[in-house]
Amino acid sequence: MVWCCSQEQHEVWLRAVELAGGKVPTGRIVKDVVQRIMERTKVPNTYQLGEVCQILAKDNPELRGKGGCWAIVNDVGEFSCTVKTWDSEYTVGLQHLKSYSYLPAECEQMQMICDRISRVYSSALEESVQKFLEMLGKLNRSYLTALEEKVLSLLELEIRP
Repeated sequence: MVWCCSQEQHEVWLRAVELAGGKVPTGRIVKDVVQRIMERTKVPNTYQLGEVCQILAKDNPELRGKGGCWAIVNDVGEFSCTVKTWDSEYTVGLQHLKSYSYLPAECEQMQMICDRISRVYSSALEESVQKFLEMLGKLNRSYLTALEEKVLSLLELEIRP
């Protein structure tokens, strides 16, 4: 959020001190006050279904380990999106997402890659295999290399009955 004037900063501080019982507020209290003000200002959510975004885990313990991961938008809310990663779904505030600005065809390709990784990941293979899949979930490109594709295909063969 960009602050346009010190009056907004002053409002945040006064409200945070009030919530802290007249004491110096914690960072979490200040962030909560800022979040409420952001929600009041109705910044439009511009994300679209199927869009590929990067998760920015900064200051959100619920996203620990997901920072830098790509995710696909499954649901668009007013102030958040539900996104799918290789291992789960998360509801993420807009401040914790950054669009990759992929073309529609790249987004479709990422959806297929996500589904493939998810199927293999959920099959409870060895830890080293799961770490490889997690690394694929952090790639900053919309495709797999030829070798990554071969390894993923081999893992898919392993989980088939």
